[in-house]
Amino acid sequence: MADQAVDTDGVQLSGDAATEGHFLGRTRELKELRADIERAGLDTIAGKKAPRARVLLIAGRPGSGRTALAEELVRQVADRYRDGVLRARLAEPDGTPVPVEQAARELLAALAVPAPAGADEDELSAALREALADRRVLLLLDDAAGAEQVDALLPDSPECLLVAVSAGPLTGISDVRPCTLGGLDTKSALELLTRYTGSVRITVDPRSAEGLVEACQGQPAALILAGGWLAARPQTAVADLAKQLHAEGDEGTPLSRILRLVHATLPAPAARTLRLLSLAPAGLVDPHTASALAGCSVGAARTTLDDLAALGLLRTVPSPVPQYEVPGCLHPLLRAAAETQERPAELQLARARMLERTVRLLQSCRAVTETDNPQAREKLQGTPSALRFSSPAAAADWLRVRRPALLAAARAAVADGELDTLARRLMSQLVRAMVAHFGTQAAAPDLYGIHQLVLDVAERRDLPRERAAALLNLADVDARTGRTAEALARYRAALDAGREANDPYATGRAMESVGGAHLELGDYERAADWFGRALAQRLARDERADAARLYGRIATAHTYAGRYGEAQRNWRAAASGHRKNGDIAAYARALSELARVQEYAGRPEESLRTCQEAVEWARRAEDARLQAAVQLRLADTLERLGDPAAARLHRGAAERILGEERPDGEQGHASDREPERATEREPERAAEPVRTRDAERLRKRAPEAVSEPEQLEHGANACEIRSTPAED
Repeated sequence: MADQAVDTDGVQLSGDAATEGHFLGRTRELKELRADIERAGLDTIAGKKAPRARVLLIAGRPGSGRTALAEELVRQVADRYRDGVLRARLAEPDGTPVPVEQAARELLAALAVPAPAGADEDELSAALREALADRRVLLLLDDAAGAEQVDALLPDSPECLLVAVSAGPLTGISDVRPCTLGGLDTKSALELLTRYTGSVRITVDPRSAEGLVEACQGQPAALILAGGWLAARPQTAVADLAKQLHAEGDEGTPLSRILRLVHATLPAPAARTLRLLSLAPAGLVDPHTASALAGCSVGAARTTLDDLAALGLLRTVPSPVPQYEVPGCLHPLLRAAAETQERPAELQLARARMLERTVRLLQSCRAVTETDNPQAREKLQGTPSALRFSSPAAAADWLRVRRPALLAAARAAVADGELDTLARRLMSQLVRAMVAHFGTQAAAPDLYGIHQLVLDVAERRDLPRERAAALLNLADVDARTGRTAEALARYRAALDAGREANDPYATGRAMESVGGAHLELGDYERAADWFGRALAQRLARDERADAARLYGRIATAHTYAGRYGEAQRNWRAAASGHRKNGDIAAYARALSELARVQEYAGRPEESLRTCQEAVEWARRAEDARLQAAVQLRLADTLERLGDPAAARLHRGAAERILGEERPDGEQGHASDREPERATEREPERAAEPVRTRDAERLRKRAPEAVSEPEQLEHGANACEIRSTPAED
């Protein structure tokens, strides 16, 4: 989404080729496009207000310079749009359409607008339109595969402008202003050649130069390859190249003919590397990818990539790490050459080597963050130096830059269907690396997509344990983003898969999560029932810490339902379990929750005694924040019992505890600083019983001192539930 010029057709000379002085020709087309921006639309002519943004279409074959023209137009008119320029690419280099939700999410990220993980196309499109409603932006959509993609991303604001680049018309979108490209004019084409060959060879034989332009039909991508070929051969005349192109005949397009010629004159290793680069995910190549595909050293691969870029066969991508892009116009031609000249087994082996190298890089990327783990340090030291990162910051930069290619590699590996073991290892390491560097929340949208891929492989290979893991992870994201009904359905499916795999962990986790979903939906009877089933399993397996926690979750469900007697019994059981387990802090929290329920049940004196006991145990736990939270709870209870003086003492104690804990000494009210304390003091009501209509208020209050959150973290990676030997 950066403002750097991106030319998927290979027309630009360099990354700054969209700046003034580098763009060639297209004067008439630019004039018409700028006039179309000002021209009244059909709605305006009919006396209506334009309901949506103006749409300009730049249509042409790949290699015609359509992206370069779009970038030049954007450069010339960008200052009219105060909120900047947004860019999105709507097709992969091989022509596969990019899902609308992926493009919409990237545009929202560029606008710094959060988008929930797992949201569908309609939700994200609506969010994008809402974000653009009050903005004046220029939206450039490159490589649009169809009108449906463009229409889904079209802003409703008439103050915006959308420039679409496509191979054909956008049928179905009203009032589109098309501009169809042919070849460059002869003068501009000759100037483009001159930039590679120098002026002498063009000046001494202008007829041959014009013949070369004619053979290339003025197509910028073909001219760039011709110029690069001549630049690499200073002693070769322009006439020689023109003759060779004419000798090729009329088979194929000018671009395919010049590519065949260039490919045939490359050294055999470089030619093979070039063909295999068509396997690079998302068309993005770094030296490691090229090294793995070609089976050569990283240094040799870097040299080859630089040589190919000098010939115009690759485009250098500005980034903190070396990265190149296969031009979209060349990708299908290179793929066809690879399939013709390489055996299928060799192509599959090249893919496998690339995935294996990516897995090892991701392992190293994650291991460099585990500085406190002796085993990780030892394993990292055993990694070849070419695969090691100098620092966590360098690893994070590499992961951020390579993220589109890594995600594309995962999608391609799953779609291939023949390398599922490598695909599973790749997704496992990718998730671990993302969580290590970006955190679970920041990486959630990408993780959601990866878990869906894991689910696809698990269903295809009939792996119930991994299916359960993927379903649990997807359901967790659904639950966190408010899609509770969808989460419940996935938790139930995960329970079935866990039972099929005879996996007690996944089964217990799913049962507890089903209970949590019912709790969120307000079905407290079913919530308590499912928590009880999970508790029975924990008790049968003698998992005492989890059993104590589940007693607390059952008590919470009964509290929401107003069954205070059952809630008190379960909180006592939870407290007893935590005490036997030696978890003093959890014991104090359970006592604090028991005191709250006793107050709801109309037993303020018992609540006071329990709360005082909780304060004492919180002090023994040496947990300052917990101690302050329980002190505040005790102060509230004393206030309701009519002892404001004692309440002030305990509140002051909480203030002192929090003040001592803050390293900067900043003061403030304890309730403003204490995150564990979610309770708002309610009006004096003499421990009035909680009615059903107070359930929502209770829901917000209850998690204050519960030892564990209602939505348990299952782990960042679906593949981490039970690692296979291959993953380790």
